[in-house]
Amino acid sequence: MPIKEGNGYVIRREGEIIGEITYVPSNEGKVWIVDHTYVSPEQRGQNLASSLLQAVVDEARQAGVKIEPACSYAAAQFKRRKDYADLRA
Repeated sequence: MPIKEGNGYVIRREGEIIGEITYVPSNEGKVWIVDHTYVSPEQRGQNLASSLLQAVVDEARQAGVKIEPACSYAAAQFKRRKDYADLRA
């Protein structure tokens, strides 16, 4: 499960970070620029990146902010998932 850390979330196994996503607040905090998503190569294919992005999406909805998907993974997911359209900056 993703854990909130600073401006993002991490997933740890046995103390090691195996996935992370970060965002940068912009436009006086009204927009979050998702600038980085990473999952360790050994852990890919387990929907970890998806759960990380979903954590940011859920937090953004709760905070009433929009998301600018700047990293390639987030951009691809925002194109693919219609349920994210309301959050696109």
